[in-house]
Amino acid sequence: MDYTYSDIAKMIDHSLLNPTLTAADLEAGCKLALAYDVASVCILPYALKHCADMLRGSTVKASTTIGFPHGGHTTAIKKAEAEQAIADGCEELDMVVNISQVLSGNWDYVRADIKAVIDVAHAAGQKVKVIFENCYLKDEHKIQLCQICSDLKADWVKTSTGYGTGGATHDDLRLMRQNSAETVQVKAAGGVRDLDGLIAVRELGVTRCGASRTKDILDECRRRLNLPAISAPAAVAAGY
Repeated sequence: MDYTYSDIAKMIDHSLLNPTLTAADLEAGCKLALAYDVASVCILPYALKHCADMLRGSTVKASTTIGFPHGGHTTAIKKAEAEQAIADGCEELDMVVNISQVLSGNWDYVRADIKAVIDVAHAAGQKVKVIFENCYLKDEHKIQLCQICSDLKADWVKTSTGYGTGGATHDDLRLMRQNSAETVQVKAAGGVRDLDGLIAVRELGVTRCGASRTKDILDECRRRLNLPAISAPAAVAAGY
């Protein structure tokens, strides 16, 4: 096998974004992420501060969403969300583009909207993943977004929220990798539900993947690598 456990675990952003998750569910999800030493926990914004406190001192990053899930917030609100997230300890911000303005071809607005969040995050030394929601877009929109994100030095381009009509496809991941600067990473979200699926997108150049089936994926990874099982809380069904 051409991967280690850490290679796979550090691809996973453990998703805790379903609005029906209780405070107890969110705390259990953070504990699971710590036990499996994933890349990050992407959590509902109100729970971010507690999440960041729980993760402090570990290698698991605290992340949350901006303009989620529809992207239609005003730029001023997205900027305010980003500032609050940074204040609450966020290290990675997953922001949704203004889908309506993308489809309208108003690229100056789209660029300014993305830039407002990137500027806040980068000024604080933190990172941004820009969510396209590809299920609603044509390839020409995706390519233009990749170019804008490259110009603005976004840290990742991301396929989906996980709450649209479709998630990550291999065709979209190839297109995003081909049309983004080398410094911009690619995140898959929605539809990667097992280890084989994660390995497949890794081979396409994906470095992160949003997942709620983290425990199942990483238990299987450890089994294949002949590593001992991890004792952790039951996985939370986040519906991602």
